[in-house]
Amino acid sequence: MLAEKLATEIVIAQFTDCHLFADINKLHHGANVYQNLQKVLTAIAQDTSIDILVFTGDLTQDHSEQSYLNFVQALNLANIKKPVYFLAGNHDEFDLLKKHLNHAPFTTQNFIENTHWQIALLNTKSATPAGFVSEKSLQQLAKNIDPSKKQLLFTHHHPIDVNYFIDKHGLTNKPALWQVLEKLPSITAIACGHVHRALDLVQKINDKTIQVLTCPATSIQFDPQAKTVKALAATTGQGIGYRRINLHKEGYLTTQVIFC
Repeated sequence: MLAEKLATEIVIAQFTDCHLFADINKLHHGANVYQNLQKVLTAIAQDTSIDILVFTGDLTQDHSEQSYLNFVQALNLANIKKPVYFLAGNHDEFDLLKKHLNHAPFTTQNFIENTHWQIALLNTKSATPAGFVSEKSLQQLAKNIDPSKKQLLFTHHHPIDVNYFIDKHGLTNKPALWQVLEKLPSITAIACGHVHRALDLVQKINDKTIQVLTCPATSIQFDPQAKTVKALAATTGQGIGYRRINLHKEGYLTTQVIFC
């Protein structure tokens, strides 16, 4: 259970897709991704109402061990003290996440709850850039759901198409996930990374609507008109940032995208 002060509401800062290098000065499609991450984390740290942080994957771009150390350093420099939960993205290695994100403020829990809400972190990493949810993970999700509460589910890969090139690297077994969610009517929303843009979408299951919330990357935003990775021009208004999610005791959520 979360601390008693969270009994009525949980305020979450979701951040995602840092794509760090061993060299903190190296650019990714023209952007200094380490400096971008620092800007976002500083903004999160300044919002004292935030209770927990959830990182939804793709910490690294070059797959170096040093990039993981740089991630930890960035959180330390921002003086992040609130608990940080995390998922592996398609670029990440479980062993390196476990090795370097094994102390405060990081926590390896994949289920968080208070009196009214459950928050579940669902692994979607596969052997390819695309995502996959194992049958075992889906069974565990269904087993741990408390139908008397509402649920927010976090994933790295997006569970529905967003209609640009990243869909070819989306979740490959979407029907399997939605078949399980169809039997879990208390799940209210899914928040994911991977798409490098902030979108508020919905998916209908029978007579139920589930919100699908994507998060701006701390690295670069994708140009949805491009056929492959291309940074979105800053003039579009979609820049680096994070998503703030409020889980209210009445069983609904509100959310806001914060650009930095």
